[in-house]
Amino acid sequence: MSTAVARDVAVIGAGAAGLAAARHLRREGHSVVVFERESLVGGTWIYTNNTEPDPLGIDPTRPVVHSSLYASLRTNLPREAMSFREYPFVPKKTGHRDPRRFPGHKEVLEYLKDYATEFGIGELVRFETVVNRVWRGENGKWEVRSRKRGGEEEEHMDEAFDAVVVCNGHYSEPRIAHIPGVDRWPGKQIHSHNYRVPEPFQNQVVVLIGSAASAVDISREIASVANQVHIASRSISDEEATMVPGYDNIWLHPMIERAHEDGTISFSNGFKIVVDIILHCTGYKYHFPFLDTKGIVTVDDNRVGPLYKHVFPPSLAPWLSFVGLPYKTAPFPQFEIQSKWIAGILSGRISLPSPEEMTKDIEAFYSSLQKCGVPKRYTHNMTGYQFEYNDWIATKCGCPQTEEWRKKMYSATSLNREARPETYRDEWEDEDLVLEAYQDFKKQISCQNVTSQLQNFNM
Repeated sequence: MSTAVARDVAVIGAGAAGLAAARHLRREGHSVVVFERESLVGGTWIYTNNTEPDPLGIDPTRPVVHSSLYASLRTNLPREAMSFREYPFVPKKTGHRDPRRFPGHKEVLEYLKDYATEFGIGELVRFETVVNRVWRGENGKWEVRSRKRGGEEEEHMDEAFDAVVVCNGHYSEPRIAHIPGVDRWPGKQIHSHNYRVPEPFQNQVVVLIGSAASAVDISREIASVANQVHIASRSISDEEATMVPGYDNIWLHPMIERAHEDGTISFSNGFKIVVDIILHCTGYKYHFPFLDTKGIVTVDDNRVGPLYKHVFPPSLAPWLSFVGLPYKTAPFPQFEIQSKWIAGILSGRISLPSPEEMTKDIEAFYSSLQKCGVPKRYTHNMTGYQFEYNDWIATKCGCPQTEEWRKKMYSATSLNREARPETYRDEWEDEDLVLEAYQDFKKQISCQNVTSQLQNFNM
């Protein structure tokens, strides 16, 4: 693909976002180096049994484990809806692959490896390379200081790039719920970042804080071995504790009111119980310890800003950008369209508004959130408008908008997950949308085994 200008671009991270960025930057004609601290691609999808020595993940000196996967994790979106648009996530009928529509984490990692192989991204990646610092030099270039993992701090390398794309993920720096009195409470605490298997919760009384997808999965899993599981969530109103249907040892409560020295936990509905473990399924912080923008880009109550459309800081655009900050989305196709946008802007094929216009847009967005009562920490929550956002960028890029089947499938899955949280991954009623997806996939030249897979559906 011909471009107006080819740039030297550094990509930080070789997870799904970094792979998409590398793919589309190179496709646009840019020269790309991807910095990855692990020995393979995949980012948060690389499972490890290892956990951090600090179970809450709040000690800044701890050795960080990047992944937050638990052993039994399966996707909460079907493979058709979560796939990159240009590289469909179809089942592969080989012995080690997981053909389920909602596959386990190992299959997602294999898919990302396949994607990297398909587009030759591996040759762009410097594995086991830690980025220590990224800053803008006096000449306007972006400097990246890196070193081989395990190497001495002084054994670093400084390199200059025209632009940097930050794709380091946001599932490794835990957010912890504030619990009055917990400092003197004698029990154990752990964040879901360090949860792998349920066995450590055998015969325990557990309070689990949170109500998102991981909290639902983990609460059911540990209930199979724990004596009691009490779920505390802001989304539950002040009323009597209710039992989760189908379980005789899981209760729903409003938020914790206080932890006590005698080992009890009290809830705002008056309920009180002796507890062994508090499990925080409370999400993550955006964290860029390597990024030095002299205060231009900040993380304030989990709002990364100021960013135009969650991607560009106006005064540093387009030379610094972020892929993958929004959540409550189908992430892979969003990474893809954000990456196309960044690549086209860097080459000069696509234009950005002026810094002043971008700043006004950001201020209007923040103001709208405030008027709607949306807390600052939910700035990057895209519930209800991810496809509108994606399609806006697609229009700027001259790309087709999101397929209707993908929008409908995402919605159908959300409704099914709410109605059947235990079985939605194995029972669904959107076969017509699956068929539409595979008919669409047949147009993709990079997709293999799709024709044979279509035979599994009634046509």
